[in-house]
Amino acid sequence: MINSNLTIGVFGIGLDVYWEQFDGLKTYLEGCLEKLCLKFTNMPVRVINAGIVDTVNKSFETGKQFRQEDVNMVFLYVGTYALSSTVLPVVQKLNVPVIVLNLSPDACIDYQSFNQLNDRTMMTGVWLRYCSACPVPEIANVFKRTGINFHQVTGMLEDDEESHREIMEWVEAANVAHIMQNNRMGCMGNYYSGMLDIYTDLTLQIKYFGGHFEHIEVEELTAIKNTVTQGEAEERVAEFYVKFDVQDDCSHAELLRAAKTSVAMDRLIARYQLGAFAYYHKGTGNLDNEETMSSIILGNSLLTANGIPVAGEFEIKNAQAMKIMDSFGAGGSFTEYYAMDYKDDVVLMGHDGPGHIAIAEGRTKVRPLQVYHGKVGQGLSVEMTVKCGPVTCLSILEKGNGVLMMLVAEGESVDGPILQIGNTNSRYKFPIGSRKFVNDWNSYGPAHHCAIGVGHISTKLKKLSEILGMDMVKVC
Repeated sequence: MINSNLTIGVFGIGLDVYWEQFDGLKTYLEGCLEKLCLKFTNMPVRVINAGIVDTVNKSFETGKQFRQEDVNMVFLYVGTYALSSTVLPVVQKLNVPVIVLNLSPDACIDYQSFNQLNDRTMMTGVWLRYCSACPVPEIANVFKRTGINFHQVTGMLEDDEESHREIMEWVEAANVAHIMQNNRMGCMGNYYSGMLDIYTDLTLQIKYFGGHFEHIEVEELTAIKNTVTQGEAEERVAEFYVKFDVQDDCSHAELLRAAKTSVAMDRLIARYQLGAFAYYHKGTGNLDNEETMSSIILGNSLLTANGIPVAGEFEIKNAQAMKIMDSFGAGGSFTEYYAMDYKDDVVLMGHDGPGHIAIAEGRTKVRPLQVYHGKVGQGLSVEMTVKCGPVTCLSILEKGNGVLMMLVAEGESVDGPILQIGNTNSRYKFPIGSRKFVNDWNSYGPAHHCAIGVGHISTKLKKLSEILGMDMVKVC
């Protein structure tokens, strides 16, 4: 899931004195660079191919070009030896990740054919086509000493699934970083009082992720809700029946109430151009606001499934984690520990409030609740299980020393009995066992919420953490 606004700068390197010495070498390397660019053909990204940079002047020109094109990431194709002085000026002022591609044209040199060439000049020219590994230490040394954020992919240019996957994952990670940089999160209401672990420093969030936080009053949503017409509400109720498995004990009056708030939420999201949302409000003392906040779950589940993750309890850190997971195409549903099942060695996890219905196993049920446990009011809620199969858990953890880190675990959503209490609810099995998973996860001091998505994507999350300058720990 790549944002079409992502721009990638690509350039190759070489030593200009080689071109007269070894006929066809530059043309060959330019062809290799074109093959690299073809890897991005089916991805909705803009590619700026600056060609082969082989002099200091060309290096400065390319750096200026990339700045003007506002590239989000640079791929440096190392095809043969080049001076580091012709590389550094390209990237030094960009302040974007640089991926050094040490990619050989083939798995190995054909030694027998090579040694039968009987022309040492020709032999050297052929060897230089395979010389990609030679300048990488020099480039790495200079990048380290000058503070350039660089990463490496080592392998073959073609017929190498591992290096191809690495390159594509770097593009995906850069895309998610770009999404987060431009994301606007709505923050409505206040923290659940006393839930100290979820409190966060918004400026610290901006330091790592960028983006913007729009603080919104509950009264604004209530005012919009009160303008929703009966016809608009009935249309949304019809949509509920399509998107959810609405249970027979859900009254039409409650569905209408949820529908009005759902329509109002859509309008609020559009008004502020929001890409994520965190909310909580007790709602006591103002019946109109209580009506709003107790009817918000269905609409927020629809938003979450449509790429605008919504976290309850004003859990901003977890809304960030959910946005990351969803931007990778993995979903990202709000969850926490529910209970341990030592008989089956699984952890039951879920949460009240909205769920990511796009990653549900089957259709998500809508059930009426006579009480929202620990919260004011009553109304409709969703009950779902995350799809059976591989899953990844992500927590954005605010450490005591004022830095953020990612905490990650990979496991599996498994079939079995769940608690039919009108909440999201899944059974997760981890390769290190449920006891060790819980102990290891808790040892890093995360908040009690996390985002869970489908698939194993820890390698992508690791790349994102490196782009953002954030530590990542994978417990399993």
